[in-house]
Parts: sequence; C-alpha cells; structure tokens
Amino acid sequence: MSDYDDETRFIERLRARDERAFNELVKQYERRIFGLLLRMIGRRDEAEDLAQEVFVQVFKAIGTFRGEAKLSTWIFRIAMNLSKNRTKYLARRRVDSQDHFTGPGEEVPIHRARNSNMGIIDRPDELLSGVELEAIVERSIAELEPEFREVLILRDVEDMSYEEIAEITGLADGTVKSRIHRARLQLKEAVELALGEKIG
Repeated sequence: MSDYDDETRFIERLRARDERAFNELVKQYERRIFGLLLRMIGRRDEAEDLAQEVFVQVFKAIGTFRGEAKLSTWIFRIAMNLSKNRTKYLARRRVDSQDHFTGPGEEVPIHRARNSNMGIIDRPDELLSGVELEAIVERSIAELEPEFREVLILRDVEDMSYEEIAEITGLADGTVKSRIHRARLQLKEAVELALGEKIG
C-alpha cells in the first residue's frame, strides 16, 4: 500500500473523530510543531500553549481538509498562521520574546537540521564547543526578521521542499527561494559576528 493510501485512510479516521488516530497525530507532530513555534516566537511558555492550540485547530478543521496538500503541510500552515498572529499580539504588548528563549541542551537543538545548508557556518578555530556554537546559531536565527526566519526554519531545519514552503506561507516559489537565500546570508553574517565577539 502506498504512503498516499495510508495517509488517506488516516485522514478518514481523523474525520471520523477517531481518538486513537488523533493521539497518533499528536505523537507524530508535537515535537516538530513545538520546535517550529519555539523558534518562531522565542518563548517556551507561548510555544507550549500555541502547540496545543494547533492540534485543537486541526481537530476542529479536519473535516474541511480536502487533501490538496499533504497533511503535514496543512498542519504546518495552521501552526505558522497561529504563530504569526501570536507574534503580532506579543509585539503589541511589547513583550521581549528573547528573554525566555531556550538555552543550549534543551529540546530543539540545531543539529536536528537534516539539511546540510545549516553547515554554511565555518568556525574560525576550535575554541568553541558544539553546545556553544549551537546556542549562537539558535540566537542568530531568533534575531532574523520573521519573514526570513520562517522560510529558513522550514527549509533548513524541517527540510521541506520549496513547493511545500510556498503552500505553507502562501508565497510564490521565486519569493521563497529569494528569502531563503537572503536568510542564509543574514544568518551566516550574524553567526560570524557573534563568533568574532566570542573569541576576539
């Protein structure tokens, strides 16, 4: 049986409000969704609350899912939209989203990245440990503008295709590629600057 058939049957179970299917869905996606939200918002408490809200929205809206995109793409689109709304809300409240950003060694280390593009950072020497470097990269990602941060995370951390990212963000393919390119350059510059300050 193909993956498509498996997903179709799984979606049918979700539409039928199969509790076991929904629990399977949460187990399969909760870590990735939490990691995405934590990187987008920068606050553990907000990311935890919003991750729960993502699955509530999925459960409520699964009946409207028509299968034009993969289930994972649809879930990430919900997560990204909720993230954007929450970020705007927090900005209005003037909450400094960096105060509570995860430290090194917590649940979403950068080495989860499955795409080698995250390896664009060249360490000038061996003075920094891997944990320290991860923390610098995480902080540098957090400081990117949201429109660049989202595409970088989806591409280089979540290893999604340009087409999937376009579906999630609603951007044209060319815009996605351009933003990813600019995001990588900005990240590289930020990390190199931080490394220079750290070892200088």
